[in-house]
This record gives sequence, C-alpha cells and structure tokens, in this order.
Amino acid sequence: MSLTDRSLDVLATFTPDHPTRTLQEISRESGLPLTTTHRIVTDLVAWGALERTRSGRIQVGLRLWRVASLAPRGLGLREVALPYMEDLFVATGENVQLAVREQCEAVFVERLTGRRSVTVLTRVGDHFALHATGVGLVLLAHAPDEILQEVLSRPLRTWTDHTISDPDQLRAVLAEVRRTGVAVSDRQVTDDAVSVACPIRDAHGDVVAALSLVVRHGSVSPASLIPALRAASRGISRALGAPTPDFRQAETA
Repeated sequence: MSLTDRSLDVLATFTPDHPTRTLQEISRESGLPLTTTHRIVTDLVAWGALERTRSGRIQVGLRLWRVASLAPRGLGLREVALPYMEDLFVATGENVQLAVREQCEAVFVERLTGRRSVTVLTRVGDHFALHATGVGLVLLAHAPDEILQEVLSRPLRTWTDHTISDPDQLRAVLAEVRRTGVAVSDRQVTDDAVSVACPIRDAHGDVVAALSLVVRHGSVSPASLIPALRAASRGISRALGAPTPDFRQAETA
C-alpha cells in the first residue's frame, strides 16, 4: 500500500458522526499500525489537512477544506444553487436538499431545513443509497448503464416497508422518472417523510445533480410541490449553462 493510499485511509476515518478522532481511533478505524498513523497524522497536521483541538483530538483542517471547496460538483455547485434553494425554502417552508452522485451513492452537498420541517436522516456530506431517496432516484435514472447494473446486482437495502427492494419495480420507477422528469420517494427512508425531486443539468445537458423537497407524509400533495421544484431546478440548470431544449420535455405531474 502506498503512502498516498495510507494517507487517504487516515482521512477517511473522519465522518459526520465522528468529526474528531484520537490517534488510537484513527489507527483502529484505518487498520494502520499506531506508529504509521502517528507519522502520517503528523505530516497531515504540518500541511494543514488535519488540525489538533485544544483537548488533543484531531479534526479536518481548514487547508483541506479550502482545497475541497474547488470541487465544481461540491461547493461550486452549492454556490450556484443556494439562491434558488433559499427561494424554494421561503416559498414552501420544507426541507430543500441538493445532491450529486458519487459512484453508486448520492452525496448531499447542501440542505436547508426549518424548525417545523419533518426530520430527515441525511446531512450535508452524507452518502446515501440511490434507490431510496428522491434525489437518488433522479441520479440513478440518469446514471450510466454500468452504475444501474451494479446497483441492481446487489440486494436493495430497505429502511421501511415502503422501500423499493424489487429490481423490476425499481426499473419501472426509474423509467417513469426519465419520462416525467420527477421522482417521488414515498416513505422509503422514514415512515413520515415524502421526497419529491427534479434533475439539474449542466452546459452539456447532462444531469449532474438533483434537487428535492422533503415533506411530512400526508401534509401536502406531492404533485402540488412539483411546479415550484421544477422552476428552481431549471433556474439552477440555466445558471449552469444548460441549453434551453433540455427543458422541453414531455413532463407530466
């Protein structure tokens, strides 16, 4: 294993649930010897990728954050999308989520939520299965065939009794998402939440992200959310340079 691989294994031990670690925890989670971990952590702290807290724990450093902010599918996309997301949040008062695809998972790059919004399991930076969420269904519907085949080749994890677990049913749902331009995930992740999502396209017309509203089940008709959601997703797409013909789909609610 190269030094780069080992350094990446060290960085991968930091998660939303564990934003700080001790040296021993990093060693255990990365599977690296303590002496090797100490050497790598020392180098990463010196560079600024990691920092030590006052208590001696280790956390992700600001220099690594500055580098990550250059990723066009992360903070760059977020900066373009945020004004539209804020307008959508003001108009609906519901959870607004923005996600991109990384291999066979959705990665949430921004989320707006209010005190009265239904609780969701996802947070910014979280990875989540593509087949269960609204944004995930949009991203999977427009993913390359090899990604779809990889997802379908694995057991589809379930969170509730409503989670899609049958590959044939998932194929049919994805075909409908492509036809209508809208995905609805009804209580697939929690029993009290419904997600409605639309695609975001780039200057080539490719789907590069998905935008969703997550509401409490039974509080509002998902169909009533589609016009505002479509307007926001199209606004973000235009800001990314998406060509106008991409919006002239035969979409139905």
